[in-house]
Amino acid sequence: MYRYRLIMTGLPATALIAVPAAAQTMDVQVTIPRMSTAEYHAPYVAMWMDGAGQPARTLSIWYDYDNKEAGGKKWLAEVRGWWRASGRSLSLPANGVSGATRPPGVQKISFPAAKFAGLKPGAYNLVIETAREDGGREAVRVPFSWPAKPGQRFTAAGKSELGAISVTFR
Repeated sequence: MYRYRLIMTGLPATALIAVPAAAQTMDVQVTIPRMSTAEYHAPYVAMWMDGAGQPARTLSIWYDYDNKEAGGKKWLAEVRGWWRASGRSLSLPANGVSGATRPPGVQKISFPAAKFAGLKPGAYNLVIETAREDGGREAVRVPFSWPAKPGQRFTAAGKSELGAISVTFR
């Protein structure tokens, strides 16, 4: 604990506590591998957090959201872990959460600190799950602690439907 006299402001002596800076953004990079199949379909991808006794929190869901007659929604249940954890109770499309499927390659997405409002300190997992029509499914868990400090980085990798994954707090 440090004590400073705030002379410039004209305020009386005040006790200030040195608090480590908390991360303001979670940057996620997800590699969607290129598949050599006759008919390729972009995967549906769900990203959510769980842990520390908190309910699952959906951060992002990539699906065919502009499909005629909401046809893309009916396949969301194929992203089974997410669907059971929080997907079936989510009204879609959800502002700030729903997005279009993405092509193979490194995909980047950032989540501002506001997404983590009210999150209790503790151990969490960022779960990234994918399901692809005429393809497979895969879920990868990236453990991290909250509150995170700027500069912390966590990595994981999938084996088939997902490639390298990195989570960086800044």
